[in-house]
Amino acid sequence: MISFDQSRPDFSPYGLTCVHWTPTPMPRPDHHSEIELNLLESGWLAYLLGGQKVRIEAGQLSAFWAAIPHQIIGFSPRMRYFVVTIPLANFLKWKMPESFVQQILRGEFLQEARPACESSDQSLFSQWEEDLGNRPREMKEIVLIEIKARLQRMSAGFPDEPGGADLRARGRSLNEGPLNKVEQIACFVAQHYTEPLRVGDICAALGLDSDYAMTLSKKVFGMTLVKYLTHHRVAHAKRLLSTTWEKVVDVAFESGFSSVSAFNEAFRRSSGCSPREYRSHIDRGDFVHAIKSRRSLGRIEAWNC
Repeated sequence: MISFDQSRPDFSPYGLTCVHWTPTPMPRPDHHSEIELNLLESGWLAYLLGGQKVRIEAGQLSAFWAAIPHQIIGFSPRMRYFVVTIPLANFLKWKMPESFVQQILRGEFLQEARPACESSDQSLFSQWEEDLGNRPREMKEIVLIEIKARLQRMSAGFPDEPGGADLRARGRSLNEGPLNKVEQIACFVAQHYTEPLRVGDICAALGLDSDYAMTLSKKVFGMTLVKYLTHHRVAHAKRLLSTTWEKVVDVAFESGFSSVSAFNEAFRRSSGCSPREYRSHIDRGDFVHAIKSRRSLGRIEAWNC
């Protein structure tokens, strides 16, 4: 079985995989550009994803975009689970329902409400593990077709918002070329949002016209490129507020904001409270801090969830 290698470089690709993982408390978050699926065979597992604590129970299929900082913080004894990683380009080409895609790319953690397909999922994931382990080249396309079908079933539980159009109906306008640009934008923002980055910088780095980039962002992410960049920064700030004793001013600049006032405004707009109020709420018990000082930054033990 595989466990997290903390020496692994950030954004080093996994590619298309399906393997059993052994959970361990992660001393730092992982980032990679693939879409990740988790299926627990038993027990439970808790993540810190962006700035939010999420918990998975056995039999519940979950999905998230792993470019969002994610960190195992707790798990039940002797549990094991499947991890599937899907290249972002493949996921985008599948043209899933708009709401489902937007939630994933905004960094939300999606999971089915109940393990309706628990027994069949166990068999399916085991088959994918065997196929990709023994004959990866011959079986890759078959496995991708089956993963796509399983995600389509999952996405049926995440209907489009009222008035939203399905990406499949826009296949002619969102073809392989633009999808490649979407992947570039998403990955570039995920890797550089803590830097003093502006929309013009993103467009210049990727060779995109600003109007085109903004249109593509609204179409796929469901928000402007400015808001998408800010969304990543606020999520990063939440993680720092949750796991460190960094001063709010330091959190603001480490998350990529140009000023404390801009940080406070963006944070309140996104979270409905100030950064100090958010941290105060966490300190009352929503999170258990393993970090006792700045010196221990990045070291988080398993929580007793």
